[in-house]
Amino acid sequence: METTKTRNNDEIRHHFEKSLALYLQELESMSDAQLSYKPSENEWSVGQMYQHLIQSAMKMHLANVRLCISADEMAVQKKEQGKTEAGEAVFAQASFPPIRIHVPASPEYTPLQPDGRESIIQGFNEVRDEMRRVEVLLEGATRESTVPHPRFGGLNAEEWFALVEMHYRHHFLQLERLKMAWEEREQR
Repeated sequence: METTKTRNNDEIRHHFEKSLALYLQELESMSDAQLSYKPSENEWSVGQMYQHLIQSAMKMHLANVRLCISADEMAVQKKEQGKTEAGEAVFAQASFPPIRIHVPASPEYTPLQPDGRESIIQGFNEVRDEMRRVEVLLEGATRESTVPHPRFGGLNAEEWFALVEMHYRHHFLQLERLKMAWEEREQR
């Protein structure tokens, strides 16, 4: 069984880039209508899901990698905080459970529809480039400094880095649901 402890950072980034290539391939094959289609008022469109992937990676996951490895003690209280039971399970399996995670809609969390395909492509390229930059920084990182995740508890820099790949892989389930909802709509 693969765990985050059996994968190195290069493998994690490589798997992330494979997921990213699949998301871009899907984007290329979608119409603008399909990209913005919401099956219901409380579900996201594919475009919103893509925005979520970009924003969570840049503003949370990769930002927290940098906080963990930052020498600036004022930026974050650096101390080891343990993972929650859910965090231990996710990292032991190197994967999120294959379940839907529903967070109530809110202006802070619900992503907006993208400005267009180019903004999605640019966002994905920025995430890819930042993954490559922080991977290099991880070489000197300790595992003692953690930043708390709302559900998984204290994660160190390498764990935040691995979370990006796991999160992108997890959202393939949502992408498939959204594609099926679009196909059902088109058949009506």
